[in-house]
Amino acid sequence: MTREIRVLRGGHPGTAACDTALSAVLLEAVGRGEFPECLRVWWPRDALAFSVLDRRREGFAQAVQVARDVGFEPFLRLTGGHAAVYTTETLAFAWTLPARDSQRDVGARFDAIAALVTGALGDLGVDARVGPVPDEYCPGAHSVNAGGRVKLVGVGQRIVRGAAHVGGVVVFRGAERVRRVLAPVYARLELPFAPETVGAVEDEVPGIEAPALEKAFVARFRAQANLVECELPSDALAQAEHGAFRHRVAEP
Repeated sequence: MTREIRVLRGGHPGTAACDTALSAVLLEAVGRGEFPECLRVWWPRDALAFSVLDRRREGFAQAVQVARDVGFEPFLRLTGGHAAVYTTETLAFAWTLPARDSQRDVGARFDAIAALVTGALGDLGVDARVGPVPDEYCPGAHSVNAGGRVKLVGVGQRIVRGAAHVGGVVVFRGAERVRRVLAPVYARLELPFAPETVGAVEDEVPGIEAPALEKAFVARFRAQANLVECELPSDALAQAEHGAFRHRVAEP
């Protein structure tokens, strides 16, 4: 029997906190068997994703203020790691799938998404490789870089009973803007970060258009499963709006 994945295009019409809450709602629904495996892809609003680890650092409040001062909504991300930037020129994705033993297969899912991302970028002509570059933002073994020089994609994972969420963000354009936001944020958090490690797909493939990135990414999933295009579930959108408070960063 052919595997089927529902493709959900777009983000929550509300805040970045609502958008993250939507991922959480879908994760729980898949875990309960109430929603099938799905892939959500969207071009998000300007926002700064902080982790629980960031919140525990002494300079967190100052880092949050830096984000707000430059017009980026601070929110608490669904996965671990450290601060990451979302802009209107980044492609975000959330792959949510049933997992009988979600804890056991964490590494396999990371390997799978890294292969999918590098494959999609390779199809576009990027020398995409798996692994971190020294002093990158939100470092991870399954980051995707270009030529071992600059980070293009960060990924994270969240598991619940019966399901897993594997999400990430691809910097398509505007690497310099990402650097300008992250540099002072990481300085306030007192975390290592070299701004020159931020890259963008467009810098690697000049002239490429944004839809080509989304198309290549989804095509890699299509090679493995039957994709069914669907609208974002209205009940999930409503639940996310109610649950967004869990991901908001309180005003000082």
